Amino acid sequence: MKYDVKNINLAKKGSLRIEWASNNMPVLNLIKQRFLKEKPLKGLKIAACLHVTTETGVLSEVLKSGGAQVFICASNPLSTQDDVAASLAKNLKIAVFAIKGEDTKTYYAHIKSVLSAKPDITMDDGADLVSTIHQAPSALHQNIIGGTEETTTGVIRLRALAKEGKLRYPIIAVNDALTKHLFDNRYGTGQSTIDGIVRATNKLLAGANFVVAGYGWCGKGASLRASGMGAKVIVVEVDPLRALEANMDGFRVMPIKEAAKIGDIFVTVTGDINVIRKEHFQVMKDGAIVSNSGHFNVELDIPGLAKLSVRKRLIRDFVDEYILKDGRRIYLLGEGRLINLAAAEGHPASVMDMSFANQALSAEYMAKNYKELQNQVYKVPDDIDKNIAALKLKSLGIKIDTLTPEQKKYLASWEMGT
Repeated sequence: MKYDVKNINLAKKGSLRIEWASNNMPVLNLIKQRFLKEKPLKGLKIAACLHVTTETGVLSEVLKSGGAQVFICASNPLSTQDDVAASLAKNLKIAVFAIKGEDTKTYYAHIKSVLSAKPDITMDDGADLVSTIHQAPSALHQNIIGGTEETTTGVIRLRALAKEGKLRYPIIAVNDALTKHLFDNRYGTGQSTIDGIVRATNKLLAGANFVVAGYGWCGKGASLRASGMGAKVIVVEVDPLRALEANMDGFRVMPIKEAAKIGDIFVTVTGDINVIRKEHFQVMKDGAIVSNSGHFNVELDIPGLAKLSVRKRLIRDFVDEYILKDGRRIYLLGEGRLINLAAAEGHPASVMDMSFANQALSAEYMAKNYKELQNQVYKVPDDIDKNIAALKLKSLGIKIDTLTPEQKKYLASWEMGT
């Protein structure tokens, strides 16, 4: 078995950390028990381009329990946890190609390594795996029956591909499941983004002007958590409905050109390019901290910041200090990559439990139903979404009511009124 990890001797530590995550992922463990009996993925090769974290380690075990042969590479150069990668290779005998801090050339070489296995199913986070397939000769996807996509950025790319009629196989948008984005994006990204910023800087958030660019579910989560720590949250948006919602949630709303002048800490979560640009860096305070929690670092105009600077140095782990011509300092966190994974550990396992339950069950659904699907981007079936929510409630010891026959009849009729 081939693999490429930083240090295989880190496997023992990685194994213990995966076990800790597994203890907080009851839904995935229930799925694992069923997969061990039924083997719904037997004989299938799954190429996964995901953040190589402890939670991904648990998912890998579940997929393998279902009979799949798993090949994994990183979906971000800075998100890999090297001890987890080592454990996957040594203890689970999974072909993993991921090293924290790998350069762009190595990153894409690792993607090609998992594709060389000629997978049947792809599992992506950001669509770099699928993008690589679609930029290569069509023969590369001949064995692929379908795929899944984990995050907002990836779904945007895949829908663009499908709109052009170029998508080569069906893909399920795991990100769009209610049990994924309503919880993972809001509570997971919200907490882990703050965790990454604080770990990288050890800055006090209370009293700081905390600028959040984007008020989707990730932006809502980051705003909520920053506010909870006493920060004065400022939201930057282009969508009038989201801007109105941010205002009514109690946050200040303004254009980025105004927020740039007064912000102390910035985080982008939009999924778009050049949200904070050269002209915004030019007016920032001395000591402004800039970070990103969207999938790609293109949300920040890092080349523009470099052009404004006369010197750059790594002043602290995951903190690059850019010194501008007038002496002002701007601090870029985690090279502009996902700060929650670059400087912290990503989402807590308990919320990834639902996200990765969607991945596992969507892979099973694809294996059983791919012949009936077109080359489109599909939502996670409602019964899978509701089943995951029910399993999560059960694991938490929470019971809910059920409709009475009378209530069901009322909801299904139009005759009864006041």
